[in-house]
Amino acid sequence: MKSSLILSVVTFGWLVSALLYMIMVIFRRERFGKLGTLVSFLVLCLQTIGILLRWKESYDLGIGHAPLSNLYESLVFGAWAIMVIYLLLEYRSRFRSFGVIPSLLAFLAMAYASFSPRVDDRIQPLVPALKSNWLIAHVITCFLGYAAFAVSFGLSLIFLARKKFEHSKLLEVFPAPRVIEDLNYRVVMFGFIWLTLGIITGSIWANSAWGSYWSWDPKETWSLITWLVYAALLHARAVRNWRGTRVAWFSIAGFCCVLFTYFGVNFLLSGLHSYATK
Repeated sequence: MKSSLILSVVTFGWLVSALLYMIMVIFRRERFGKLGTLVSFLVLCLQTIGILLRWKESYDLGIGHAPLSNLYESLVFGAWAIMVIYLLLEYRSRFRSFGVIPSLLAFLAMAYASFSPRVDDRIQPLVPALKSNWLIAHVITCFLGYAAFAVSFGLSLIFLARKKFEHSKLLEVFPAPRVIEDLNYRVVMFGFIWLTLGIITGSIWANSAWGSYWSWDPKETWSLITWLVYAALLHARAVRNWRGTRVAWFSIAGFCCVLFTYFGVNFLLSGLHSYATK
């Protein structure tokens, strides 16, 4: 299918973007950062075209559903969402050096989607439970939350490196730790809001599909655990005045929960969401 070919090309586009940002950081050449931003924007546009084309192909096959229903499609949308959020952050903060990790994460997600034998890129009919208008709302809100947490993960790693190697010339391209921390907090708050909406829309969808708002399905349980981790992080910062290294490690732990919620539950546990591995 044309969409799969386009999205395979996108995979290497994100690799080029990551390399350009990396060269900027290592050699402190701003022009490579600008080129990385340009490439990222163009690749994001191409990925958007690929997603929309896959949607059209679904209707051409007589299946007709949004490209958000299986592991391949969720990985593609997740990579897209990571870079949308990152580019918005870059636009607001004017710091291109942050782009290394988000673009690398987007590349890894797309590489796994495009080349892993465990991921089927064929467009398939939806199982009855997924034939709901809540599908789009639930997946988009959840993955915007996950994508924000992925960006926060990158900011946390940069913050820890900046703190540990405070006098390293290599890391001078990044802003001061307090600036990174403030941006990280805003990104986590953004992700928390979207994940909250994702859990709410998922509960409404579950009630319409299975007659229950909550069934302690493994994916539901781990989504709640992830939500609680980030809620605790925000609470600790607001009430306990947590700052610095503790918050960064907290954010990294939260992203580990995100990864297990998405990958671990799909591959290790069975439940209502196990369709995502097919």
